[in-house]
Amino acid sequence: MTKISKTHHAQPVSCPLVEEVPFTDPAALLQHLRNHQDLAFLDSVDRSPSLGRYSYLAYSAFGTFRATMGRAFWNGKAFEDPPFVALQNQLKLYSQPTLKESLPPFQGGAIGYISYEAGRLLEKLPSTDFEHERIDDIHLPFYDVILAVDHFPDGGTNASPARAWIISTGWPCTGEKQQTHARARLDWFRSELAAAATKPPTPHNTPPIKGWRSNFSRSGYQQAIERTRHHILEGDIFQANITQRFSASVPKYETATPLAYYLQLRKENPAPFAAYLACGDHVIASSSPERFLTLDATGHAETRPIKGTAPRDLTNPVRDQVLSKNLLNSDKDRAENVMITDLMRNDLSRVCKPDSVKVPDLCRLESYARVHHLVSVVIGHLKQGMGPVALLGACFPGGSITGAPKIRSMEIITTLENLPRGVYCGSIGYIGFDGTMDTNIAIRTVTFKDDLVHFGVGGGITVLSDPAAEYEETLHKAAAIFKSLGTSVEEERAGLERDKTEKDEESPDR
Repeated sequence: MTKISKTHHAQPVSCPLVEEVPFTDPAALLQHLRNHQDLAFLDSVDRSPSLGRYSYLAYSAFGTFRATMGRAFWNGKAFEDPPFVALQNQLKLYSQPTLKESLPPFQGGAIGYISYEAGRLLEKLPSTDFEHERIDDIHLPFYDVILAVDHFPDGGTNASPARAWIISTGWPCTGEKQQTHARARLDWFRSELAAAATKPPTPHNTPPIKGWRSNFSRSGYQQAIERTRHHILEGDIFQANITQRFSASVPKYETATPLAYYLQLRKENPAPFAAYLACGDHVIASSSPERFLTLDATGHAETRPIKGTAPRDLTNPVRDQVLSKNLLNSDKDRAENVMITDLMRNDLSRVCKPDSVKVPDLCRLESYARVHHLVSVVIGHLKQGMGPVALLGACFPGGSITGAPKIRSMEIITTLENLPRGVYCGSIGYIGFDGTMDTNIAIRTVTFKDDLVHFGVGGGITVLSDPAAEYEETLHKAAAIFKSLGTSVEEERAGLERDKTEKDEESPDR
């Protein structure tokens, strides 16, 4: 096993190196970089100065941190320490100061995901028998050189065009070699991007993915809602987030690539925390609207739980406004949001200075391409000695996709859903070598693996929940994903709803 060194590498004052380059939409570059096995794109599609200001593109990592089956690995070599301890120590090896505040906040570091099942690395939860279906619990390539894009370089008026920079850290080299390596990598990355930018767009006429099935029938999902309500009435929990997973086979056509479907997804469901991750034998495509945790260089932390969803009607502005007002006035949705906001406030308090934890926004309406959401904001300032991994450890998984109390809700979720969630309901984002972090809640997220494609949808269940309405809400949330994959809820409804399995009756909690 690898013994983790506690030594921090000293970094030359001149590193990282930064060079501004002509802006090219990173999404256009993806098609010509798609063969890289560790291609990572954090994509602010739904752009705004506050949430969707920056995008980042990286590939050719110098190392990959993975955790699976309770053990952590660096480039295939096992660590002795538990995964989150190993991750914290590995990041410290490459620590660097923050560059100018005028640059995008991510200036080199890890980009990847932490799956929902990684929560088992932090809390004692019942063992499961579906480990064979898992992908990595943690998958975080470390990138020494990145492309960083600021879509609002003037701070928010959108009067100036987007700007882009290559940032090259020189890691994993140290000493005098680091600056030389940083320059060589910057020059190489610039030439790679320039070559990709000159290539014509590649058509991506994707074949539709049809024949979808769920791990629940309609009646089975509604029974799960009733079981959850029973737990609430018994006093076990206040609420829980119950999900179903949709699965299908990817057509065997040359154009049926995960990247092609991602480009459709970002078009149909633009979101501020979208992402595309190539992870070797699997690919993650996300169009999440929800920020999980962000941490800046000063120690300021923020989480933005989403609870409460209503469909949009963009063809009828009057009805669309009625739908949004109904959501704002919904006792059920507001209660759900307030409970999760309180949970996240408590989680932040574990690692933040007590007087710093505040809720500046509670149950604010935010409207996206397909749905309206109720969103709250919780902020805090980390205690001395705390960093991004400690913040993750205190808050993961996010309360909006578990429930309250968190641990008991997760126990019930495992029993009722009887499948791993994988990256769905986990988190995607970056952890910088300078201690900054920005991550999403991986909802509206699709996983491609072994010629199969999966995605999950769900909702928060309270004592006021109506099982039929909760089932329909999951389909509202799935609509944009289905459309991006070439089909629709109505086309797939019969297959999704049918009683095709005995799993619903076999679950010991039903």
